[in-house]
Amino acid sequence: MSKIIIISAHPDDETLGAGGTILKHKKNGDEVHWLIVTDIFESEGFSNERVLSRKQEIENVSKLYSFNNVYNLGYPTMKLNDTILFELVNKISRIFQELEPETIYVMNRSDAHSDHRIVFDAVMSCTKSFRYPYVKKVLMYECLSETEFAPILPERVFQPNYFVDISDFLNNKIEIMKIFDSELGEHPFPRSIKNIEALATYRGATIGVNHAEAFQLIKYIDK
Repeated sequence: MSKIIIISAHPDDETLGAGGTILKHKKNGDEVHWLIVTDIFESEGFSNERVLSRKQEIENVSKLYSFNNVYNLGYPTMKLNDTILFELVNKISRIFQELEPETIYVMNRSDAHSDHRIVFDAVMSCTKSFRYPYVKKVLMYECLSETEFAPILPERVFQPNYFVDISDFLNNKIEIMKIFDSELGEHPFPRSIKNIEALATYRGATIGVNHAEAFQLIKYIDK
């Protein structure tokens, strides 16, 4: 059994990028934890109805994945910046020290959304081997509507080199994604069911299976 943590800047990131992989981990008996960095609040312009529905979405999704723990740091969405990076690192570090995860899934470092980039930087600060010796694997996942809209710069482009066969889990992933119905739209909107299926099909064809999720391996320690 492995101990896994999946990082989401916003709820739905984890499902878009690694939903099938999470389900596969759970089927294999792994311990999986969910860390959500941001939240929505009425003070930030969201309706009370939307705030409550988001909480219900998180609860429903957590049950379907059977997460062992859910952590929500509660930063206002779309407000992450370099000024809170030190504070964010400390909060993530405390969670890592408590859990001692072996595998970390985090958003792509160059995603279009600045929240994703800030979270990536904070998470990577918490993977130094001399402080976090239990971390053996760090993987970036792609997130529809963010990864593909990032500038295609040689030094920062998402380069998948690690693939997970999710052929048995795609349907469940899509059903979970439907809980985040306000985040979905009709094709050609990036976060559409058709596009989620298309990306899984394309990534699957890359490795000779029906459906897959792709990651970029940042660190792997075999010990």
